[in-house]
Amino acid sequence: MAWFEVKAEKAKIPPAKALWNVCSKCKSYIPKDVWKANNCICPECNYHGRLSARERIAQLTDEGTFKEVFREVSYSDHLNFHDATSAYVDKVEATIKKMNETESIIMGTAEMGKVPVMLGVMDFAFMGGSLGSGTGERIARACEEAIAENRPLIICCASGGARMQEGILSLMQMAKTAAAIGRLKEAGLPYISVCTDPTTGGVSASFAMLGDINITEPKALIGFAGRRVIENTIHQKLPADFQSAEYLLAHGFIDKIVERKDLKPFIVKMLHYFGF
Repeated sequence: MAWFEVKAEKAKIPPAKALWNVCSKCKSYIPKDVWKANNCICPECNYHGRLSARERIAQLTDEGTFKEVFREVSYSDHLNFHDATSAYVDKVEATIKKMNETESIIMGTAEMGKVPVMLGVMDFAFMGGSLGSGTGERIARACEEAIAENRPLIICCASGGARMQEGILSLMQMAKTAAAIGRLKEAGLPYISVCTDPTTGGVSASFAMLGDINITEPKALIGFAGRRVIENTIHQKLPADFQSAEYLLAHGFIDKIVERKDLKPFIVKMLHYFGF
């Protein structure tokens, strides 16, 4: 019969039309409408799922106040990098076309609780939220503009680390962003870092952990190298909750875990604490 000849992969329901969302932590099946209505938070285990940068901007900013800046600043392919499958430029251009975004971080001016701020939000869907030369340049420019306009800086991090296709110029963004944030602090302006799931690699080793206040969402993965790499290096078994937000809080690496629904009020409270 003809229907036996249909290949299995073609018979699958496309993800966009799937009825369920599977929690990546507890593996519970959550109806998609329930998942969205609950701000992408698992009602079974309270895992805070990933948001797009635009979704997070809408949640954090006062309506109608966000104005994007530095959109023209994008990637660099100075190495003319190719891997075994295709050119780096082809991959990043395909991502830009698919997402209608030009880098892994969106920067803009906005108001939060009527407080003028400079806001940056990373999007893991853009090449794993990787730290490229365009990403670092946007953050550096944001610091300069924040100083000029006397605005606090807030960055929501979500990244797998440095964008290795850009080589040493990508790694240099770690020092570049750290120096820019240093100048911001010298100007007496606060920087609040929000580490979301996941925040790893070169981002966690640079600007993600340099906040005057470092906060995160529940159960977020935060670390540098992966679990297997560390275990194979030190030849020890790591705790089950290693690199979780809760583990980092218990060991003094972050200041507070904040539920998504409370994130904007908490940041506004901290801005008032800093005198804004």
